[in-house]
Amino acid sequence: MNVREIVADEFETYDESTPLSKLRGAFEETGRQTLLITSDGAFEGVVTRRDVLSSHQKTSRKASSLARPVPTIDRDEDVREAARLMIAGDTRALPVLDGEDLAGVVRADDLLELVQPYLSVLAVDDVATREVVTVGPDESLGAVLSTFRTERIQHLPVTQSGTDEVVGIVSLADVLEFVTRELQRSQGGDPAAHMDAASGGHHGGFGSREGESDDLLGLPVRNVMVETLGTARASETVDETLATMLEHGASSSIVLDEAGALDGIVTKTDLLESLTWTDEGRLPVQIYGADLLSDLSRSALADRIEAVAEKYAEMRVLEARVHLQKHTEQLRGVPLLLARVRLYTDKGLFVASGEGYGDGHAVSLALNAVERQILEGKTHALSERTDDDADVAKMYGWWLSE
Repeated sequence: MNVREIVADEFETYDESTPLSKLRGAFEETGRQTLLITSDGAFEGVVTRRDVLSSHQKTSRKASSLARPVPTIDRDEDVREAARLMIAGDTRALPVLDGEDLAGVVRADDLLELVQPYLSVLAVDDVATREVVTVGPDESLGAVLSTFRTERIQHLPVTQSGTDEVVGIVSLADVLEFVTRELQRSQGGDPAAHMDAASGGHHGGFGSREGESDDLLGLPVRNVMVETLGTARASETVDETLATMLEHGASSSIVLDEAGALDGIVTKTDLLESLTWTDEGRLPVQIYGADLLSDLSRSALADRIEAVAEKYAEMRVLEARVHLQKHTEQLRGVPLLLARVRLYTDKGLFVASGEGYGDGHAVSLALNAVERQILEGKTHALSERTDDDADVAKMYGWWLSE
């Protein structure tokens, strides 16, 4: 199945010179989570709502300061590959190119709707995250921001202290947008109505709050959390849960057990990941320059990559690509090879190269470099101490002071 029937031929683009202030307005007006940025009419990159909300850039800066490249596809791209690229590129919109011209866009919601009938073969239990990080309703926004950062997640169920009773849900975008909006209000601005990222619903009535940004970070999360609309059960089929998410405009759904207690969470990212699963039961590896393999077989190379991936249980490798290139230099008749390894994961794209005599040596060096990248990221996340509100205020001071 390809994406041809869900390619949106009508789409908005924004020039790289567009001020960030106008991009913020565009997110509110269009309801989009991702905007396409062009340069002289050619596709340049994307800017997400999250990028703008968490940006340290002043609103007078241009879109080019936040635009980042994402994978592009053509109209005949397979839906499974499109899902892989969305996850690896950390984007929910893939530009569709006709040659070098921007011809359309495929969005995550449209992709999920296309495959929805086929998701009935999966249960929520197959895709949900069961070990869930939660916060209490009286936790400060500063503490919640710190949790988002250290856990590298974007949604947090809110539970009554000491229980699994869910009283709400909060997203990273909710917190950032709330603080930004309240600061604008206290400075006499007239921000647009707040659109909640988790449920798509509006809420307000928080009143005027004067004071410094650290006062806002000290507010309890109950000021920002929203009701958990459309919960799921582990035994439900995934297509039913997706229908509920789409109905409420939600990006996640809380999973409850038979007693109504928290049992997990499922996100649209989880659903996209399910599209990348293969029947072979092993990691899909694409090899370019396979004729240069001598020390390693295709299966042995796949085993080497899987061995690296298995060390990091919290990271799911979606696909691996290995490029081999031969140099003229030799050592005792063994050619010098360049091995470039690309790992597409749910934590992003890891790319590293290694040069060695023979494919086994070159691949080993490249995988060692990839593993160092993964390890540095993982160690950084695990070693972060919990920040107090003052530390968080300093960290997020760039947007709090705008």
